[in-house]
Amino acid sequence: MSPFAVEGANLAMYDGAELGKALATHPGDTEAALTAYEEALFPRSAAAATEASRNHKLCFDDNAPQGLVDLFTNYAQTG
Repeated sequence: MSPFAVEGANLAMYDGAELGKALATHPGDTEAALTAYEEALFPRSAAAATEASRNHKLCFDDNAPQGLVDLFTNYAQTG
């Protein structure tokens, strides 16, 4: 995940704790632990990944930096 959603470190710490819980829940069965962990991981991180992709495009696509200016202008107007 790119850093454009500012969620990577938070998700990494949370995911580490969740992986530990999955491993503890499935002692001796790493595959089952990973399957359970990943079933929760991908839906949980999807929104942040989508936001990171959108923000990356705002900064680097052909319309940059206007898309980023528009985003901040909208935030300023809507509070």
